Amino acid sequence: MDVAAELFAERGFHRVTVDDIGAAAGVSGPALYHHFSGKEELLGEILVAISEQLLAGGKLRVAQATDPADALDRLLQFHIAFSLSRPALITVHFRELVHAPDADRRRVRQLQGEYVEQWVDVLTDLDASLDRTTARAATHAALGLMNSTPYSARLGHGAMRQLLLRMARAAIGSAGDGVDGRQVG
Repeated sequence: MDVAAELFAERGFHRVTVDDIGAAAGVSGPALYHHFSGKEELLGEILVAISEQLLAGGKLRVAQATDPADALDRLLQFHIAFSLSRPALITVHFRELVHAPDADRRRVRQLQGEYVEQWVDVLTDLDASLDRTTARAATHAALGLMNSTPYSARLGHGAMRQLLLRMARAAIGSAGDGVDGRQVG
C-alpha cells in the first residue's frame, strides 16, 4: 500500500496502472488482484487505514496526557511527525479521495471527523470560553497548516518540525482567550 501511495502521489491516480504498482512492489500487476479488486479498492484501503491510524494515535496521546495542555502538545507533536513522515499520504488524500469507493470515502470522513473531535475536546477542556464551532475551525486550520508539508517542507526534518510546532501552537493558541495563555509543551 505504501508503494501505491507513493505512485499515486507522484503521478496521480489515473496515471498509475495496476502493472505499475505491481512492478514497484516486485510482483506482477495481476498478483494485486489476489488482495484488491482494483486500484479503487486499493486507494480506499490506503485512505481508511491511515485515517484509522491517526484516530488511534490521537486517542493514545490524549489518554497518556496529564492535563489538557499536555494533550494538545502530544496531539501537535503526533500530527507533525505524521505529516513530515508521510507526505505522500497527505497528497493522495487531498487529490485522490474522490476516486475511492463510496463506502471508503464515507468511512474516511467519519474517522477524520472523530479525529478532529478529539482535538476539539482538548481545546474546549483547555479553554472553557472556547465554543466547539470555533475550536473545530481552529483545529481544521491547524491541521491544514501541518498538512502543508508536501508543499512547504523546505527545511531539514528537525527544523521543519520545530517551525510547524511553533506555528501550529500559535494558530491554535489564537482561537480563544485561555488557550494561548497556557504553557504548552
